Amino acid sequence: QIQLVESGGGVVQAGASLRLSCAASGGQFSRYAMAWFRQAPGKEREFVGVISRGGSNSDYADSVKGRFTVSRDNDKKMAYLQMSSLKPEDTAIYSCAARHTILTAPISRDYHDYGSWGQGTQVTVSS
Repeated sequence: QIQLVESGGGVVQAGASLRLSCAASGGQFSRYAMAWFRQAPGKEREFVGVISRGGSNSDYADSVKGRFTVSRDNDKKMAYLQMSSLKPEDTAIYSCAARHTILTAPISRDYHDYGSWGQGTQVTVSS
């Protein structure tokens, strides 16, 4: 079972950029699709973005498309979420998640498909 640890959260002003990191251990990282989800207080968990095992495919929520980028480095067992043009409504706890998949499996937005989760990192965007 892969273990995940996020870092890089913080408090920033609207319009700023921030990069979150997700460090993986205990599994063959390249066999996992990696996704980011977020949850704001009083709201449901929300899909943010996902990247395929090899990094060739990605998908984003409409709310972050064009502002956020998911990437990964399989050699370092790291996944990243680069966030730019941050808005107050991006304030949430951001969590990375891993889904063990076959190479040809489609990437998923459904959090039920992800079996490994990090503890989350808080991102607060002030206006």
